[in-house]
Amino acid sequence: MTFQELKPQVTAITVNTILSRDEKLLAVCQLLQDSVDYYNWVGFYFANQETQTLHLGPYVGAETDHTVIPFGKGICGQVAISNDNFVVPDVAAQDNYIACSFTVKSEVVVPLFVNGQNIGQIDIDSHVLDPFTEADERFLEFVNQEIAKLY
Repeated sequence: MTFQELKPQVTAITVNTILSRDEKLLAVCQLLQDSVDYYNWVGFYFANQETQTLHLGPYVGAETDHTVIPFGKGICGQVAISNDNFVVPDVAAQDNYIACSFTVKSEVVVPLFVNGQNIGQIDIDSHVLDPFTEADERFLEFVNQEIAKLY
C-alpha cells in the first residue's frame, strides 16, 4: 500500500469518536506496521519536559526495555533536543544508538509538534538496512500532524 493510500486511513483512525486517544495511537501503529513491510516496530514516545525524559506510549512490535529515555540519549533522545527528523540507515554505524534488538538494522524518528512544541515522536525500527527515504519522512510528518490534532 502506498503512502498516499495510507493517509486517509490514518485520518480515519484519528477522527474516530469511539476510540480513546491511546487506542487511536495504537491503531495507527498497527496500520503502519501491517501496511509497510519494512516497518517492523512502530511506536510513540512522549516528552516529560520537567524530567527531560521520553516515555514510551502505544507501540506495536517486539517488547522493549526502553520505556524511559533521557533527552540526548540514543536516536529518540537526540530528536527530543534537535527537533529534527533523524534517519539512521545503519544503526551499527551510529555511536549514540541504544540497541533494542539485534534484528534492528535501521531507524527513523520524526518529532511530534503540538502548537510548535516537541511533545514526542514516532519511532520506526526496521530489520532492513537503509530502507527509509524522504517519502517516509514526509509521510511520517503527515502522520504526526494528524496525531497532533488529538492534543
